[in-house]
Amino acid sequence: MKKLLNTLFVTQPDVYLSLDGDNIVLVKEQEKLGRLPLHNLEAVISFGYTGASPALMGYCAERNISLSFFTMNGRFLARVIGESNGNVVLRKKQYAVSADEVLSAKIARNFIIGKIYNHKWILERWTRDYPLRIDVAQFKAVSQQLSELILQVRTCEDLQRLRGLEGQAATSYFKLLDSMVLQQKEDFYFHSRSRRPPLDNVNAMLSFAYSLLANDVTSALEGVGLDAYVGFMHRDRPGRASLALDVMEELRGVYADRFVLSLINKKMVSKEDFLRKENGAVIMKDEARKKFLAAWQNKKQEKITHPYLGEKISWGLVPHAQALLLARHLRHDLDEYPPFLWK
Repeated sequence: MKKLLNTLFVTQPDVYLSLDGDNIVLVKEQEKLGRLPLHNLEAVISFGYTGASPALMGYCAERNISLSFFTMNGRFLARVIGESNGNVVLRKKQYAVSADEVLSAKIARNFIIGKIYNHKWILERWTRDYPLRIDVAQFKAVSQQLSELILQVRTCEDLQRLRGLEGQAATSYFKLLDSMVLQQKEDFYFHSRSRRPPLDNVNAMLSFAYSLLANDVTSALEGVGLDAYVGFMHRDRPGRASLALDVMEELRGVYADRFVLSLINKKMVSKEDFLRKENGAVIMKDEARKKFLAAWQNKKQEKITHPYLGEKISWGLVPHAQALLLARHLRHDLDEYPPFLWK
């Protein structure tokens, strides 16, 4: 199993990244702010527009160090990648399956089974841990709905119907997300999902978490030799990492949503951490983003037992484990892709 290394987050917008030997150097207005050895890093994520030197880009691409650029609001801009990794036969198989909608649906439905199953057990966990603070009957009713939808998804071989079932499940689950906010209810509420732009504090954090997760999953897929831009449920669209969006479906709730709820309910964030712009968009302030990223890195270090592999790994390695299992399925080493089923 891959070793989980560190991720460097550069949160100041006017910092330029350069290379000196085997080190990354952070420069601001001709002044060196810091210097770190690259052999300890698996990823560098920069929030801002100043950029990086071609030498650093080449170094990272050659050594499979993910170098990604986001806006200050957390919207993904670009990634630096080198030569394609992996067996060309694996990628040709991926492309052939993606071109066949029936074969695509058979893989995509396992992503969705994982997503709905994990959403169901998030709700069940809430009924167990907070029975006096939520409407248990409502949570149980939605949990039962999700169980019924899983049975329909298991036999679905049509992508359009699969998307419809996934949409039903997501709508039912998100209706209860606001009830899972147990602290600071006046400042942290969730009425519906708003993306571009996020219109409240919860959506701002969800969008940021999903962007980070998508970047991690993209790196994991490329690490095992798959093409992160050719998906099965999410179809081809220029500039969209469709396969990364497929694989992260089963991790959205159990990884990103629970993380955001934890920050709110443990009062690690407050209303002062957010700024509302003239167009209604809500963004995190610089210090809030730093707190968020520090907590995200700590989350990635937490250990769990992988439900299929039976190995104790960190949360940060879950995308890599799922990418590996998907590659094994496409090589016919596994009869089906085993989704990540959390409980």
